[in-house]
Amino acid sequence: MRIIDAPLAVLRVQYRIARFPLQLIEQRVVARMGSETPARLFYERSLGLLDAAMGNALGDRKLQRSGSALARRSDVLGRAAELDADAEQAQQRSNADLKARSSAASAQQQDALKAKERKVQEARIAAEEQKRAVKEAAALRTAAAKKQADDVAAQRTKSAEAAKSEELAKIRSNEQRAAVAAKSKLDHAQAKRTEAGAKRAQADRIEDLADDEKRKRQSARANNK
Repeated sequence: MRIIDAPLAVLRVQYRIARFPLQLIEQRVVARMGSETPARLFYERSLGLLDAAMGNALGDRKLQRSGSALARRSDVLGRAAELDADAEQAQQRSNADLKARSSAASAQQQDALKAKERKVQEARIAAEEQKRAVKEAAALRTAAAKKQADDVAAQRTKSAEAAKSEELAKIRSNEQRAAVAAKSKLDHAQAKRTEAGAKRAQADRIEDLADDEKRKRQSARANNK
């Protein structure tokens, strides 16, 4: 052992002693929290950065690597939690938007149908009134005049029905566009969920590596004792 290594070895032992209370807190308090709890992620990230910095300063590569792995795991889990929250909010907004669009389209369709029915009814009433007027004048006019009046009434009714069909076609087209837009938003929310799942899987792999490294350190400390 070189002369310069002796003080570093002493400092390493002192750091392990100083770190022991933090390790107790991690095992007895932090470990009971959810893996993606903000408080746990903050604590583990801070502890990981501390271990990485002290491992680098004391020349302890294992401590540096395990600290860096713990800090990276906390960052990845934090990002995954944010992506989950974003995906959930996006899906809720998409569902709300779809519901609002469907309600609006349904209300618009009902209003349009009622309006067209009123127009058709008014057209029929007008036609009937004209027909009655024609009948009243039939005694004074020829049969040709009566036929002409009937043709005019039929044409008005046909025009009203055609207008109703055209309006219904427009409403259905609007509903289809609204459904396509809402589906696009839902697909986007699902893509975010998929990305969050990938991040979480990566965090789990990093956590496994950190746990392996932690067990190796514990085994090494047990052997040293």
